[in-house]
Amino acid sequence: MSVVRHFLTVIYLFLLILYLQNDDQEDLKPSQTPGYKPTAAKTAEEYAKLDAEDESLARWKASLGIVPGISAGDTSGPKVTVLTLELDSPTLPPGKKLVFDVADTAKLADTKKNPIIIKEGVEYNVRITFRVNHSIISGVRYLQVVKRAGIAVDKMEQMLGSYGPHPNGEPYAKNFEPEESPSGTVARMGSFSVRSRVLDDDDNVYADWEWSFKLAKEW
Repeated sequence: MSVVRHFLTVIYLFLLILYLQNDDQEDLKPSQTPGYKPTAAKTAEEYAKLDAEDESLARWKASLGIVPGISAGDTSGPKVTVLTLELDSPTLPPGKKLVFDVADTAKLADTKKNPIIIKEGVEYNVRITFRVNHSIISGVRYLQVVKRAGIAVDKMEQMLGSYGPHPNGEPYAKNFEPEESPSGTVARMGSFSVRSRVLDDDDNVYADWEWSFKLAKEW
């Protein structure tokens, strides 16, 4: 009987893992605009030449780094490289920064054991830096799903906007709308797991990482 019970337990856990993984993917699906269809991709040079006689459009394109003669760069790699995730707040102690290298998987994994501390009941915002390697990006967005005990408690979806490769190869920074961290005894119990993803309208995923945080009375 114990062997049967063990077998059923293993099957249950296996099915539970599959369910949670599928549920995670559903949570990370971006919202869709009815009737919207992405336009055919163009190179930065093609965009630079498009409607070149329109001065106002030319100024707008120049603000995105789209100018005649712009280099297409190496088009074999991803269009976007996400560099850092930062949590910023006017209540942070002087000199304290919460910046994480998205490529440093070991440090991000360590947050599961040592969660990032966020002060309860304060305004904070998420900031990411990224580099556009080639082409023009539009429809690229940041998704963030926060879970507690495996249950989704918050989801954020933010558009990055439209960008071309920076003329000097420098990264861009995107500040998202401020949020207020939860507060109270219950909120401070345990930790929260976060899944972050950057993708475009064609479901090309440019970055996908996990991290954890907990709430406390102080940073």
